[in-house]
Amino acid sequence: MNRRLIQFFTIALMLAVGLMSCQKDEDPIEQKLTKDYSNEVAHEWMDFYTDIERYTPGYRPPVSARAAAYISLAAYEAAVQGMPEYNSLVSHYNGLSLPVAEKGLEYHWPTCVHAAYAKSFEAFFPTAPADKLNQLYILEKKYNDKFSAEVPQDVYNRSKAFGEVIAETVFVWSRTDAAGHEAYLHNNDPSYIPPAGIGRWQPTYPDYTPALLPNWGQVRTFAASQDDKVVAPLAYSEDPNSELYNQARETMLKVSKIKAGNPDYPEDEWIADFWSDDCPTKTLTPAARWVAITNQLVEAENVSLDFAVYAYAKVSFALCDAGIRCWGEKYVYNYIRPIDYIRQVMGQPDWNTIMCPADGNFYTPNFPTYPSGHATFASASAEVLSDLFGYSYSMTDRCHEGRVEFLSTPRSFGSFDEMADENAYSRIPLGVHFRMDAEAGVDLGHKVGKKVNSLPWKK
Repeated sequence: MNRRLIQFFTIALMLAVGLMSCQKDEDPIEQKLTKDYSNEVAHEWMDFYTDIERYTPGYRPPVSARAAAYISLAAYEAAVQGMPEYNSLVSHYNGLSLPVAEKGLEYHWPTCVHAAYAKSFEAFFPTAPADKLNQLYILEKKYNDKFSAEVPQDVYNRSKAFGEVIAETVFVWSRTDAAGHEAYLHNNDPSYIPPAGIGRWQPTYPDYTPALLPNWGQVRTFAASQDDKVVAPLAYSEDPNSELYNQARETMLKVSKIKAGNPDYPEDEWIADFWSDDCPTKTLTPAARWVAITNQLVEAENVSLDFAVYAYAKVSFALCDAGIRCWGEKYVYNYIRPIDYIRQVMGQPDWNTIMCPADGNFYTPNFPTYPSGHATFASASAEVLSDLFGYSYSMTDRCHEGRVEFLSTPRSFGSFDEMADENAYSRIPLGVHFRMDAEAGVDLGHKVGKKVNSLPWKK
């Protein structure tokens, strides 16, 4: 009898264990996916990006765009294992190896994303002004407190550690890009001497600042390649019947009519002011402007967290690569700026732009004119945003609404391409570009954006 009881209980125990194992396989702990959460934490961090990059010295447009790309990559990779429709991009990049979340353990994806953002901002903005670093720590504490109160302690600790190690690993990988690393500390190469000659760019009035990032074309891209180029610019000519002369005349007349308060040109002045995102501390950079536009879209469409980190990564990659390829092409052609052509060739020695008024002066960007950086950033972003939100998406851009230093009334558009084309055109009535610069930049930006769209984002 005892033997039979022992056999019975042994068999019963084995069956119970087996049933428990089956039950565990069939009914695992239900874990939320990244898409089950709001975009709040990603949106607030990327909104902060548009503020900190504006005030941190050395964060000129290409440098700012590169930082946004690595920060956004870290946030994306911190959440992608909770995004079954999306792929990690690790295998696409040589030298990048990231840890993976442990199977069978629960992760809180907003905490992972938040920790990746916090660590990344600390790494990429170490020289930010004290008040901006304080804002960073306040934002970090806000979500640390929020999530640690909402999530079991072990899940919170595990998620926070995972996001942080992703950010740290991405940052270490970013340092292997020697041409781009810490460029905010050396915007200018003291050994670079612009090539001399007729029609060549030289530092311009009134500050004659040395060339900005003359070697930026060597920086590592995320999707674009050296094959993404522009067509050669117009042949230099001083003939009044030449196309270059006509384009210089167009720039000169548009600026002159705005300065004169010509009633036929209020729209041109509005457009010029509206897109003039390149005045240090006064406005964000032209790259960050398109992140700010993305912020508006993420908020307006109330997208989920997975789509938000995906959208920020795509836009930031496009901006980063647009800056690299545009600056690479700028220093291939070293083409003269309109201000020097108008002053030296067209007999207008006192003519000036209307860009970034300060101390009674107006300025011209300190790098060659062709192609336009604004145009390239804009069209690369437009290509990506069209893929994300639709090619006929209508919106009103409210980036500068309420600013009183310039014409900041919001403008409405029927598509992202329409926005990009106007952004490109805005540099003509501002006085800093020829029409060919804008057209070449638009073409180059679309090439870059398409390359970013073609990355293996989704399964």
